Amino acid sequence: MPETPPRLHLFDDAPARAWAPFSDCRPVGELLFGCTTTRARAERAFGRPCEGHLSGAALAGFDEPDSAPVVEASLIGMGGTRILLSSRCALFGPPARLPAGPSRLTVDGRTVGWVVPDGAPLPDEEVLLDPVRADGGEPFELEGVVLEAPWDLVRRNPEAIARDVGRLFERSPTPDGVHVLGDCGLSLGAGATIEPGVVVDTRGGPVRLDEGARVEGPARLTGPLYVGAGSTVFGGHVATSSIGPVCKVRGEIADSVLVGFTNKAHDGYLGHALVGRWVNLGAFTTNSDLKNNYGAVTVWTPAGPVDTGLMKVGCFLGDHVKTGIGTLLNTGTVIGTGSNVFGGAMPPTFVPPFSWGSGAALTEYRLDRFLQVAERAMGRRGHELTGGVRSILERAWHAAAALRADGSGGRSDGGHGGTGVRGAAAVPGSALGGGSGASGRRTS
Repeated sequence: MPETPPRLHLFDDAPARAWAPFSDCRPVGELLFGCTTTRARAERAFGRPCEGHLSGAALAGFDEPDSAPVVEASLIGMGGTRILLSSRCALFGPPARLPAGPSRLTVDGRTVGWVVPDGAPLPDEEVLLDPVRADGGEPFELEGVVLEAPWDLVRRNPEAIARDVGRLFERSPTPDGVHVLGDCGLSLGAGATIEPGVVVDTRGGPVRLDEGARVEGPARLTGPLYVGAGSTVFGGHVATSSIGPVCKVRGEIADSVLVGFTNKAHDGYLGHALVGRWVNLGAFTTNSDLKNNYGAVTVWTPAGPVDTGLMKVGCFLGDHVKTGIGTLLNTGTVIGTGSNVFGGAMPPTFVPPFSWGSGAALTEYRLDRFLQVAERAMGRRGHELTGGVRSILERAWHAAAALRADGSGGRSDGGHGGTGVRGAAAVPGSALGGGSGASGRRTS
């Protein structure tokens, strides 16, 4: 009888579950890093499809069509060999040959998962949240990196693009009328097109356009750069970034990650930013990614403000965020899932999930109206809001109610905020990284 192939699952540990605002409505393994997600990287490394994510009750029912579902650990069972890998572990290496017996998966000696043999129980929830609790056992080293925080994903992204393009894609001949600088290479997927008059600068790294991607001239593309399937660049300067599938971008974009289905079709600067799915940025939306004093940027997190130690940090925009025309975002701004900010006034450096308003005058975005708009926006791209994702958004809306009611949540001068992430209780926290300090206390 042939041996049953191993089964692959990813798990969100405690840090991953606090990757607000992105962990509010999707597993961290479904975020874009380089040219693909950490889930797809694991699938390639182990030669197996990921059967699901272990992400906790708040994401139960996650059923995005092009992603792996969220599953319950109790339903995985004890049959066959099972591979559990941290969603924050981004694998780079070629397909890995699994060890014959039980083992502890490591990156740079750090535990990132396990190979669990047939008949053995899975690690319990406490171990999944903190893998160091199970540091015993035979180590099996993998080639990859562990992403510590959302800004770490942005910081390390250009390196990931360069490695991915070199390993996954072949070089393409230069299209007519396109000017290629450098020798790191241009790669075009099936049906990808670049109009005459576009400059492709590969001196710092390769450029990859995935299937059906399109670049209109005039524009400048600077590598390392990845433009996802079905995305369109309408012009401007797009550099050292990952643009996910079915995005529309224009203007100046640098050192950023757009997870997918984002509309930034107008001028404006986006730098050192992490942008979720189904985000719409109004014309001339611009973020700061450098403080006026050139100091390290501090960012709001569910556990309180964190000094990133980085001089350049942009904004973090959750799924379904919308900005009005002329919106300005301060350094290190975090805008929670489903929020709609507009009116030209700079919002606070932390905007609670499902907020609505101008500047510091934020109110609650009604759940029924938010869902109606989300359905319309997705429908325009031929997608529908699935029942599972809809339920997750509803739970996230209710979980963030305390944050929206707390008028000090978005102060940039050291006020107190909280967290609606994964239903956690409110804790002190604010974003302190603004370059201009032009945020104020919001009204509830």
